[in-house]
Amino acid sequence: MGKIINKKDIEKTIEKLKKENKNIVFTNGCFDILHVGHVRYLKESSKFGDVLIVGLNSDSSVKKLKGETRPINNENDRAEILCALNFVDYVIIFDEDTPEKLLDAIKPDIYTKGADYTIDTLPEAKTVLKNGGKVEFINLVQGKSTTNIIKKTQNS
Repeated sequence: MGKIINKKDIEKTIEKLKKENKNIVFTNGCFDILHVGHVRYLKESSKFGDVLIVGLNSDSSVKKLKGETRPINNENDRAEILCALNFVDYVIIFDEDTPEKLLDAIKPDIYTKGADYTIDTLPEAKTVLKNGGKVEFINLVQGKSTTNIIKKTQNS
């Protein structure tokens, strides 16, 4: 079971993991209504290393990115659900639009993102690469998205 950590504990946690020679994988997102696309994405991300850290957009960040009606589930509920997945080791909530500050603090070996991005369209790529990390893109599950789930419930 994963653990929710706060920003002030991240450096201590990372230091411990690096001393243990753990390969750290980091990914991030809103993960508002968890669905099979999220689960497959996170499971695939976890395969790139020993430890998976998920950066979770805070409620205010989701609202800014997705609109006033989002998130559907609050950040604490979303974090707890992510921690229940056996392949998620840590969840850290962040307020910014992108996790670049977290990436600078964590310096992951691997950063995963959905294949709807490319190295040129991913704002965080420069931060990952300058810290010696690698970016891996994961194919998305067609038709599976929180937006589609919300539309479906509104039309029923």
